[in-house]
Amino acid sequence: MVQGSALVAILVAAIILMVVMISFFKFHPFISLFAVALLMGLAVGMTPAKVLDTILNGFGSTCRGIGVVILLGTIIGAMLEKSGAAFTMADSVLKVVGEKRPGLAMSLIGWIVSIPVFCDSGFVILSSLNKSLARRSGVSLTTMAIALSTGLYATHTLVPPTPGPIAAANELGADLGLVIMWGIAVSIPAVLAGYIYALIVGPKLKVEMEEAEDYETLKAKFGKLPSAFKSFAPILIPLILIALNSFVSYPTILEKIGGKETALFTISNFIGNPVIALSIGVILCFFLAPFTQEVTNNWIGSGVKEGANIIMITAAGGALGAIISASGVGNFIGESLSKYNFGIFLPFIIAAALKTAQGSSTVAIVTTAQIIAPMLSSLGLANSPMGSVLATLAIGAGAMVVSHANDSYFWVVAQFSDMDLNTAYKSHTVATLIEGVAAVLVVYLISLYML
Repeated sequence: MVQGSALVAILVAAIILMVVMISFFKFHPFISLFAVALLMGLAVGMTPAKVLDTILNGFGSTCRGIGVVILLGTIIGAMLEKSGAAFTMADSVLKVVGEKRPGLAMSLIGWIVSIPVFCDSGFVILSSLNKSLARRSGVSLTTMAIALSTGLYATHTLVPPTPGPIAAANELGADLGLVIMWGIAVSIPAVLAGYIYALIVGPKLKVEMEEAEDYETLKAKFGKLPSAFKSFAPILIPLILIALNSFVSYPTILEKIGGKETALFTISNFIGNPVIALSIGVILCFFLAPFTQEVTNNWIGSGVKEGANIIMITAAGGALGAIISASGVGNFIGESLSKYNFGIFLPFIIAAALKTAQGSSTVAIVTTAQIIAPMLSSLGLANSPMGSVLATLAIGAGAMVVSHANDSYFWVVAQFSDMDLNTAYKSHTVATLIEGVAAVLVVYLISLYML
């Protein structure tokens, strides 16, 4: 087996190869991650049989840990989209925030919708509403686009059940409920940073907006929309159940209620399990529309197709992570960096470098988590449950930095907001940099008091 600094050189070469395959040769991330895992295993001196066994174990354990959770999350997202519930949520937030602050409304709408829905899909779903509100309010479409894109981005990288944060929490052994609660706390300042940037820069970057349907016409397309309670329930109730389980399981609370043998712990531990909680969310989705074959088959099938692709990419990342872990490079890097006081910023730096280089936030999160996992102790993040939680959130913050031309989300925002390339860089790309830095600074401040 290769030892020392040569391991780092192989890891860097593997990451560069992954970036080149994804960004320049446009290979699917699954093929890129799988191929890099195979080549890296052989390069560090593992036997072919050991490489295959490690890859399969890493792939299988990742699927077992989060596969069902991802699938349930994408099903919820598809049903919210197709039923018009996403529009109802948008309408509800707009009524609360007020029509005089449409940018803030779109930030909050994006922040909510992207918890179960991928940010790319969320922007597509809400783009017509975004244009309609920009036209009706007279606010610059660029302002509205930045507000929506940064709102979607924050929860996409920080709040489960989005696949990236789930995968990182699973790899780092972080309590999922705590990741949700603190992820929400960190995402709020990040969204506000994006919104403030939208207010400052948006009016200076004008775009020619194409003709769009007015708000009422857009709303009428869905026919009878689900109520606000029915629309929010599939998202909020699972999150509440998961958070409740974490609260009950916290050592001091658990001691007060009488330990793990009590009925309260047993019930909360069951319904607060992410699989059960999201299953309840799926059940609640059936109240969004009449019980037809379109709902029970086609809508769910759409979510399954999207989820399967995400699971395969995430599991391939798990395979690469297993190879990285087996090589010992994580321990070597941890020992080498332990004399430097990077602390919580190291996960951020690695994730930001990967995100900027290859474009995918999910790939950046999964890969960084695999690199950081063996290093938690040397970074001073393994002494309390909050260490792994904050490491997960630092990785999520890094995975925002930055969204540019190698990121599909960049093109979604640009194309659906009628932006040229230069405007998209000045608006969306800079906003994601500001948002990611704001998020990691909040994580750092929390670490000063919680670690």
